[in-house]
Amino acid sequence: MSAPDALFDLAVNRAANTLRGLPPSGQAAALAAWHARTRFARRIALAEVERCLASKPPGEWHWSGGPGGGWRVGKAAFP
Repeated sequence: MSAPDALFDLAVNRAANTLRGLPPSGQAAALAAWHARTRFARRIALAEVERCLASKPPGEWHWSGGPGGGWRVGKAAFP
């Protein structure tokens, strides 16, 4: 699936917010449910979102740069 970098970033950041505070045992189901019900997120492969989330450092970070991007310190400019 091809989507603009900004949409990819938004999907990863919103997915990260969805998982915040959940125990690891409930994250896979919550992420799958979020992906299924979020219209714009379906333009991004769930596996790509999972790949990005797997490398998220602890603390306040946001994804930037599309599929080839990475985690940046602080909150995203656009939630």
